[in-house]
Amino acid sequence: MVIDRRTAVQGLLMSVLPVAAPTLGFSQTLPDGGHAGWAAWKDRFLTPEGRVVDQQNDDISHSEGQGYGALLAQANGDRAAFDRIENWTRANLLVRQDRLMAWRWRPSSGVVDADWYTATDGDLFRAWALLRAARDSGWTGAGSNVRDIARDIAALCLRPDPRAANAPLLTPGAEALSTPERVLINPSYLMPRALRELGAAADLPDLIAAADHGEQVLSELAALGSVPDWIDVTLDGYEVAPVYGHRSGYDALRIPLFLIWSDNPDHPAVARAADTFALADAADHVAVVTSWQSGLEAQSNQTGFRAIADMAHCRTDTIAPDQDILQDYYPATLEQLVTVAKRESTGCRQ
Repeated sequence: MVIDRRTAVQGLLMSVLPVAAPTLGFSQTLPDGGHAGWAAWKDRFLTPEGRVVDQQNDDISHSEGQGYGALLAQANGDRAAFDRIENWTRANLLVRQDRLMAWRWRPSSGVVDADWYTATDGDLFRAWALLRAARDSGWTGAGSNVRDIARDIAALCLRPDPRAANAPLLTPGAEALSTPERVLINPSYLMPRALRELGAAADLPDLIAAADHGEQVLSELAALGSVPDWIDVTLDGYEVAPVYGHRSGYDALRIPLFLIWSDNPDHPAVARAADTFALADAADHVAVVTSWQSGLEAQSNQTGFRAIADMAHCRTDTIAPDQDILQDYYPATLEQLVTVAKRESTGCRQ
């Protein structure tokens, strides 16, 4: 089944009762020395030219995959893969007048029509990967475009919250729907740690403010129910986005991962996600799509999804190393991101 993470239906609302518990640290050791899982991911999803392939979606490549791939290459100390990914990205996705990427490239036609629109998650992760490559890995020349990309994210992908003009919202793209009274957001595009580090490096306080305000928005949404994939922020609060409906699905799966990676394991949206994952009624499955109208709509035992659920619950070592090695691009990539996030985050709640 093709996962279209840009389509939505009604979303499930449910309550959460947080339970206080001691803070525990994740293991700082990457499985298999940090290389076996990464090598398998490269073999399946990275072409020799540096294109990250989403096999489940007609073998397209997108800015998300290129951004995630660059981050994973840096985190695994793989300069050769990093350069391949970045070189392909520059040659094929940098077709705009700004420094942001076109969101989709098709094997049959490249970038055509609305493919040149941006997707903020891809640009954010690419910029963060470039920053880390220069700052943390010492890779000469890797960070030359970081400030330009960060400035364009700040200039083109932030909008004032209709409820507070000095509180910026991170929008899903430069072309995202917004008016002074209504701003469409995708809560899972918020990666607070990346925004803060880019804001500090590029001297862009608006990016840091977007991270801070975004975490507040996530708290407000978590108080209402499972955090949706898409929502409109309005003068009166939150409303179902007319184009997308209200669903908590494949996009929203990333929210606890990004919050814990940003050293915020006690955030209400992490507890909300943990409870939502637990709605699955099949053994060794997690809920991946929930709907307000019909409750549980989809569940999965793919290990990438289960890895995030384990992270949200502060569980470790529940997935065997050889399980589901042939999972699809999206869960496989999430599993690799979880591995890095566990190494780099300070702890979790149990």
